[in-house]
Amino acid sequence: MKFNIATMIAPVAIALSMAACNNQPATSAHTADSTATKPTITEEAVAIQADSVTLNSFAAFSSDTATKKPIVLIVPEWWGLGDYEKGRAKQLAELGYLALAIDFYGGSKHADNPEQAKAFATPFYMNPQLGFGRLQAALAKAKTFPQADTTRIAAIGYCFGGSMVLNGAKLGLPVNGVVSFHGGLATVPPQKGLTKAQILVCHGAADPFVPAQDVATFKKQLDSLSIPYTFKEYAGATHAFTNPASTANGKKFNMPIEYNAAADTASFNDMRTFFGEIFK
Repeated sequence: MKFNIATMIAPVAIALSMAACNNQPATSAHTADSTATKPTITEEAVAIQADSVTLNSFAAFSSDTATKKPIVLIVPEWWGLGDYEKGRAKQLAELGYLALAIDFYGGSKHADNPEQAKAFATPFYMNPQLGFGRLQAALAKAKTFPQADTTRIAAIGYCFGGSMVLNGAKLGLPVNGVVSFHGGLATVPPQKGLTKAQILVCHGAADPFVPAQDVATFKKQLDSLSIPYTFKEYAGATHAFTNPASTANGKKFNMPIEYNAAADTASFNDMRTFFGEIFK
């Protein structure tokens, strides 16, 4: 399957979208109910083979073996897999999911600066099938866990990762749904009969890296094919609004990004509601 990159993404939009994700681990604003007893969480390093590279990924799930757990794949920000995404995996595990945070670049690559991150991410923007293959490999691995409910699967992503899971949905990844948190929207066109996963977009209304035209085009393409989706906008939220380290990183790298606790909380709750609907 071939795509004309000019019809998918404007080069400026790619650069801006990639430049805005941030690089610091942080404690999430969302944890399981502190008044309840937290389950014991098992953490595992997971090696996934994909197109000649090893994705050194991270799985987290409750040690309870009585019930099968829905799978949630997590695609990181453009820096690569780090403590932020691993923290999200553990958070989801506390809620009863089997979460797999993917080393999307392979070889444990993790960028220390925007230039390096851009170099890591660009091939995936230019070749959507490359990212699709990584998602397929991670999904196949997740299904091998004896704790996994292989009939209930979602993929979520942050910034770069949001774009990747949207591409995955549009290219026919066999999951119940995907969630993009402040991801770029200039992704591959949807295809009738191929794009079947439910889609939730959690978008910052004040995100300067996702032009209004990208939002309009994204909606128009899905509407034209009568493909259902949910588009949530959070007032005052900029790019990378879910990561508490965004404010400091915005200053460090001179980028207009900032953590927004209200939007972080709202988007997380919107994701939980979405999961409740797609996993019925």
